[in-house]
Amino acid sequence: MGTSRSELTDDALLLVSEVVANACLHAGGPTSLVLRCTEERLRIEVTDESPVAPRAGRRAGPSRPGGHGLLIVERVGRNWGWDPAVAGPGKSVWVEVDSR
Repeated sequence: MGTSRSELTDDALLLVSEVVANACLHAGGPTSLVLRCTEERLRIEVTDESPVAPRAGRRAGPSRPGGHGLLIVERVGRNWGWDPAVAGPGKSVWVEVDSR
């Protein structure tokens, strides 16, 4: 059984929320949000001005808030990563989900 359009939309919204929130909390805020969609995948890219690579936070425990963003990105996304900015300081964090 395939994934419903509603489930794909929910996953995409969750992932946008997570990568934008991470940029706000850890990198001074996003400078851009780009969505690239093909028949096979949706790629979400968030750019910020921090050159520091994203890394999973140290969680105090599953019931404590915070530190779960990249874990969510890893589990919900098909693939994710980051690239240094093409011009100037910063980076682009991206995550992909199936679009069908």
